[in-house]
Amino acid sequence: MNRVRLTLTLIVAFLLQVAPLPAGLALFRPPFLVLAVAWWSLVMPRLGGIGAGFLAGLALDVVRGAVLGQHALATALVAFVAVRQHLLVRHKPALEQSLFMLALLVLWQGVVWLIDLWTGQSGDGWRAWVPVMVGAVLWPVAAHVMDRFAPPSR
Repeated sequence: MNRVRLTLTLIVAFLLQVAPLPAGLALFRPPFLVLAVAWWSLVMPRLGGIGAGFLAGLALDVVRGAVLGQHALATALVAFVAVRQHLLVRHKPALEQSLFMLALLVLWQGVVWLIDLWTGQSGDGWRAWVPVMVGAVLWPVAAHVMDRFAPPSR
């Protein structure tokens, strides 16, 4: 049952991540897929861990036409850190969790940016960092929604 919930929430997050939006709105779209992977890695680390992060990131690579493995590596790294810290972060107040998510999202965007830099692709510049800030600010809302609609049975 939990695998079905994991799969469904990651599919919904993936669709929210890749749905076409006008350029003005797309700038403020948080990285929904990374938030969902981080939530599952914090709440159920054995189920939603590095493997789920890698597969979710790989799907994002394929759809976006990015360097194959770029988002997969970054998302798996976020999942790894979230799994390693899940006992410390899971029961913290929303502000502290948001700061932790800010660090994870900066890590994720930093890896994606470094791979873009290394492969000679032009990045979005400062625009790439706006979703990071929006994702960290919206983390309490995202976690609350995930808690309500995809509560893992423990």
